Amino acid sequence: MSLVKRARYHFMKDIGAPAVMRLSGAGRKKGPGRPKPGFGPGLNCAVRLKEIMTRHYFLSRYAEGAKPVAWVTSGAPVEILRPFGFYTIYPENHGALCGAQRLGPELCAEAEAHGYHQDLCSYARIDLGHFLSGKTPVGRLPRPDLLFASNNICQTVVYWYRVLAHQLKIPLLLFDTPYNFEDITENDVAYMVRQLEEMIPVLEEVSGRRFDSRKFQEMTGISRDSSFAWGEVLATMKTRPAPMTIFDAFIHLAPIVSLRGLPVALEYYHILLRELRERIEQGIGAIENERKRLMWDNIAIWYKVRDFSNLFAERGMNFVTATYTNAWAETISLMDADRPFESMARTYSLVVLNNSLDHRLQLMERLIKEYHVDGLVIHSAKSCKPYSVGQYDIKRLLMDRLGIPSVIVDADITDFRAYSEEQTRTRLEAFFETLEG
Repeated sequence: MSLVKRARYHFMKDIGAPAVMRLSGAGRKKGPGRPKPGFGPGLNCAVRLKEIMTRHYFLSRYAEGAKPVAWVTSGAPVEILRPFGFYTIYPENHGALCGAQRLGPELCAEAEAHGYHQDLCSYARIDLGHFLSGKTPVGRLPRPDLLFASNNICQTVVYWYRVLAHQLKIPLLLFDTPYNFEDITENDVAYMVRQLEEMIPVLEEVSGRRFDSRKFQEMTGISRDSSFAWGEVLATMKTRPAPMTIFDAFIHLAPIVSLRGLPVALEYYHILLRELRERIEQGIGAIENERKRLMWDNIAIWYKVRDFSNLFAERGMNFVTATYTNAWAETISLMDADRPFESMARTYSLVVLNNSLDHRLQLMERLIKEYHVDGLVIHSAKSCKPYSVGQYDIKRLLMDRLGIPSVIVDADITDFRAYSEEQTRTRLEAFFETLEG
């Protein structure tokens, strides 16, 4: 690592970033401002969230050459990187940001022009398009020294990261999680533990630091506590009226994905949780006149989050739970800082997408009952085949077992070329009539 770049990074961290935050906040109103029609007051801590994520991407511009940099998939056990001081970038989180700013088709087209098919995951196409063009709404992403992926969410990340590793001539660490058809076995756990242990020499070589087991346990504990706090945040939406919507949660998910294992994520969720509990005490709902409570399945349609939020709020319908947001809280009770390798293997291999459809069906049944859900919206995402497979069967089974009205929306997570406004509106209008009937 360069001494000059390291000094520049620390200057920007201690002096530059606070100055940028002050300038970006100059003239900005405190708090969320006046509520939009159909909504209750916005969350005050959204200002703090913006500061945290802006700082994260701002400092990333200066991390290259000053700190070891890793690009990481959302389902990878990032805790093992934290003791080595890696600055972590999550291409999926960056892809969601690009999607929310409606840059998906432009960056996807860059990848497609180089031979990547339009049926490929649009997170992957955005990342490859960014890699090939350098275009990004955050200014610049640092060149990675290491790639870290896990196939517990899909196989696409493996091939996607192999392309990057080949192009960049850098190491790729893959955490391979056996699929859980029924129950995880001790042999599965031992296999995953060995993988984690064998990563340590590579991480030492790339980072130039020795492995510190005490720091590893400490950061694993912070990660566990952050995910617990995130689970408590989601649980506040069991209250009627719910103090926030799942569309809020899609945004406030960012720290648990990108900053997991760092104190800033834990601190932020304590702030958010405190505000949500105050809203519950005061009877403040996220939307006015909450009449129907809904569940969302699959990843957000990032370019439609605001539109959908308005559309449903106008009808007194609030999304109060989602399989997607729940994924970062579902297995965290298995994390144990005193047995970090074994517990990490269990925590990351038992996530919803690495389990059978029966497991997912049972999870959705539980969430529907716990959150008193009246209707289900299923996003069939062209980009995410592992998440979308079996959705028509799940829809039918939930209708048979619980009699819950549901609708399937065909779309893509970031590429709005795969979205039909007319078709979606027709389906949603029929869904609204069923709910109101």
